[in-house]
Amino acid sequence: MYGSIFTSSTSFSVAVTHTIADQPRFRCIDRLSNLPWDVLDSILVRIPLKEAVRTSVLSTKWRLKWTGLSQYLIDDRIFPTGLVLDPVGRGDQVAGILHQVQVNHNGPIEKFKFSAYCRLDHSVLLQWIIFLGGRGVNEFLLERFDSPMPFEFPFDQFSCPKLRHLNLFCCTIKLPIVHAFEGFNHLTSLQLTEVSINTETLECLIHKCSVLEKLTLLDLEFGDPIFLKIQNTKLRYLKIISAIGDIILHDNPFLVSVEIRLRIPPIPNILEQDSNLVRIFSSLQGIRRLALSNFSVLFFSNGIIPEKLPCPLHNLTVVELSEVSVDTLKQAMVCLSLIKSAPNLEELFISVARPFTNGKFVTDFLSDKCRFGLYFNRLKVVKVRGVWEMDHAWHFVKFILANSPVLETLTIVSLRDGRFTEEQLAQLDRASERVKILSLTACS
Repeated sequence: MYGSIFTSSTSFSVAVTHTIADQPRFRCIDRLSNLPWDVLDSILVRIPLKEAVRTSVLSTKWRLKWTGLSQYLIDDRIFPTGLVLDPVGRGDQVAGILHQVQVNHNGPIEKFKFSAYCRLDHSVLLQWIIFLGGRGVNEFLLERFDSPMPFEFPFDQFSCPKLRHLNLFCCTIKLPIVHAFEGFNHLTSLQLTEVSINTETLECLIHKCSVLEKLTLLDLEFGDPIFLKIQNTKLRYLKIISAIGDIILHDNPFLVSVEIRLRIPPIPNILEQDSNLVRIFSSLQGIRRLALSNFSVLFFSNGIIPEKLPCPLHNLTVVELSEVSVDTLKQAMVCLSLIKSAPNLEELFISVARPFTNGKFVTDFLSDKCRFGLYFNRLKVVKVRGVWEMDHAWHFVKFILANSPVLETLTIVSLRDGRFTEEQLAQLDRASERVKILSLTACS
């Protein structure tokens, strides 16, 4: 089956060896086949799996070598062009590959990555996962495949004590007995994409991975907006792009990078005096990078918004604010509070959502608030994208230039036909002598 698929190329370079060997005046010495297996394995895992399978035609020694590799990366490159629009046929081909490996493999498999447009029968995937459990897998990356319904991931049969990286896509996660789940003692990276999971299970999974450093949650499916609680003492990188109702961060002292991009508007606090901004950032004293979206900023605008956080974010050097509504006063107040609470801020990136009303009153408010003692003593890079009203951006540019003594680059990208002229920019007072200003226009 696989000989016809993977050996059709007449340009395969190893075929030259056979041509030379067939001529009696040449003596072909097969040094490659006699290399130690760990050396051969390190060579074969560095080429696409399709090419590794093609080595089976070299000789009887090579017929099954591809079935004993330490890594298997299945992606769209393994399929012939005739199967581009046939996910079922592609799934059958992948099933055959996995079957051959299960029958012939007798060593460790350190890494498995599956990212391909194909429809693989869930029973085949289940058998493969159970098979990997006894192979010492370090990385299990289920990143992309075509499926009419989520795959129920068999956590009760997934015994991988050496697992360090786990990515799951389009799966349902259920733990038979949540509190009896022992976790993964060596897992440092966990990514869940379009995974169906309930609050209790997710909280347990995160907490029971005792050395987890990187957590990525993308478009989780809960039925209802989830109230997410994250508690892990080793966590350093957190990325959430999903529909989340509320977030609780507890006992995460080593978080250095936090990215929160909510897909839906947040649920308002019942108690108006509660402050999401203070509640969340009181647990983020060590962060160095912060990225928020429009709905995330709206989430932090619930409750009382302090002029500055009670505890400054001394380590925060990079802030990214995406699709911020400049005509919403409370969102502007959140952004200002965060910026004023980061005395060592070095890079500021802002993309602006299209205003639906006149945002001049917000600009006037910020101008009044920023006149008194707000200086960016370490700010080096500022980029603002999505400007619709150049008059409003003018006040921001004027303020940044006047209060940033070490600023190196200021970039303003307008979505309309218009930008600041050299003559206009030359009129502005600049605290930094070496600042470079770029005023650009992008297609809307």
